[in-house]
Amino acid sequence: MKLGYTIVYVDNVAATLAFYESAFGFARGFVHASGDYGELVTGETTLAFATIALGQSHFAEPMQPLSLGQPVVGIELAFVTDDVSAAFERACAAGAQALAPPELKPWGQTVAYVRAQEGTLIELCSPVGTA
Repeated sequence: MKLGYTIVYVDNVAATLAFYESAFGFARGFVHASGDYGELVTGETTLAFATIALGQSHFAEPMQPLSLGQPVVGIELAFVTDDVSAAFERACAAGAQALAPPELKPWGQTVAYVRAQEGTLIELCSPVGTA
């Protein structure tokens, strides 16, 4: 078994894809003609976005949407880069909410945190052991 993809449910798939392209430099991959689902080219594991309505259609229980107006939820997306400071500045310039600037951690990794416009917690980090 392997992790195939992560789907974040959002209000507006097109706007979210555009933000992630601008803030993090990812290219747009597959986008369904309905506009309810879209993917980014992110490496071996696909990062995808789908509308809350599409997500809600899969089960009867209500879905709690992400929101910058709500506390951070207990999951994050981690984007690995060789230049955490530049990635942090780019993300913030594109409209990400800065949470923690780049910091060298005791285990040798440089890490920063932002929140994407839909509310997702994003870790920007160097490869482990490469500070």
